[in-house]
Amino acid sequence: MREIVVATRNKGKLKEIRHLLKDMDVQVTSLSDYPDAPEIVEDGTTFSQNALKKASTIALYTKKLTLGEDSGIEVRALNNQPGIYSARYAGPNANDRKNNLKLLRSLKKVPPSKRQARYRCCVALVDGKGIIDIVQGRCSGLIHTHSKGHNGFGYDPLFYVPRYQKTFGELDPEIKAKISHRARALKKVRGILEEYLTR
Repeated sequence: MREIVVATRNKGKLKEIRHLLKDMDVQVTSLSDYPDAPEIVEDGTTFSQNALKKASTIALYTKKLTLGEDSGIEVRALNNQPGIYSARYAGPNANDRKNNLKLLRSLKKVPPSKRQARYRCCVALVDGKGIIDIVQGRCSGLIHTHSKGHNGFGYDPLFYVPRYQKTFGELDPEIKAKISHRARALKKVRGILEEYLTR
């Protein structure tokens, strides 16, 4: 079984990635399994730059197949902010709750019909020899006027999907695993991995 290192310490993200790759012949590890791995400064200006930096930094360190992922939420009324700053939107000591509260405050005067948003995810695959591929996935919705549901993580309790009339926080995880930005990006990753592992 081939090991694939996911360059993250985010437990919510890792759980989703493990679930989406569960029936593949890979052992999914993370930075928790490599406590001495170098710290990654996310100083890219795009999701793809950050994803590639994570993947390449950890692939160089472990000499193993590595998946780097960067994702966030873009809100049209806020000029696509918080974007790449989604995880630290509320400042250096940000957490999900603080980020969600700041987003709600930022949209206080914006009516429900003008709260269009999209989740974006970029995934980079790198091994000891170089870049294998970089793919993206996205999911469109609206920002709810208040937090609803306890599933998922990040902005999930605010991200409302009109088709299901629920936020990601309320949505059945199995449905989210089919329609989310991360699911769409990892569906592409699966195809790339299948080809890579048969070489």
